[in-house]
Amino acid sequence: MPFNDQMQPEILRPVSNLFIITSIAGALLLNALPWQGLWLTLRPDFVAVALLYWCTHKPLRIGIGLSWAIGILADVGDASLFGQHALSYAVLAFGGVVLSSRIRMFNLREQTTQVFGILLLTYAVYAIVHWQVNGQLVWSYFLGCVSSAFLWIPLSFLFQSMRQMRVDRE
Repeated sequence: MPFNDQMQPEILRPVSNLFIITSIAGALLLNALPWQGLWLTLRPDFVAVALLYWCTHKPLRIGIGLSWAIGILADVGDASLFGQHALSYAVLAFGGVVLSSRIRMFNLREQTTQVFGILLLTYAVYAIVHWQVNGQLVWSYFLGCVSSAFLWIPLSFLFQSMRQMRVDRE
């Protein structure tokens, strides 16, 4: 199956607010898992990818303010500097909302390169805040940006398959 999701028109169900909240809550739980060692370095930011998906596909429902609030929850859950995730997620939401039409115009493979740029900026904001507070820049943290970008295609398939109408071909 090719990655071009624009070849076959599909009917998607309207997204309920409960589905969006459940997907973001699940992403928060995945971020809260006890990652250690190399896995902690390679861990994708599940919340960032889920927020970016909803900011690009439903920009009128998920925006900068809600992303900021989710970032505050992520800061509390991660026990990090208060507002660090919130600022990063607000930048992510801004990029997702502003570029939503452009990102949806591409197929999934090409979307991944666009998403990687937004995630790289998000991780850079997080790293700059960490550098200003702690005085050191952790370069290995950017490996999570690559794994987050690779998570875009499976997450898009998952969310779209859950929204597809089941059409009887007969």
